Amino acid sequence: MDPTRDLPLGFGMALMQNRAAFRAFRALPPERQQELIARTRAVSFREEMRSLVGGPLS
Repeated sequence: MDPTRDLPLGFGMALMQNRAAFRAFRALPPERQQELIARTRAVSFREEMRSLVGGPLS
């Protein structure tokens, strides 16, 4: 299963704007990726998403 295939749109866009965050996300174990994806579903503002992606992913 590839969790990046069905990323929420805002999360995917934020990751594409931050290549280091994208690489860090892809390096996480699948369970941790799913946890982060679940967290992004509660984000309602672009600034929150940028903060989530710009912060530590682990």
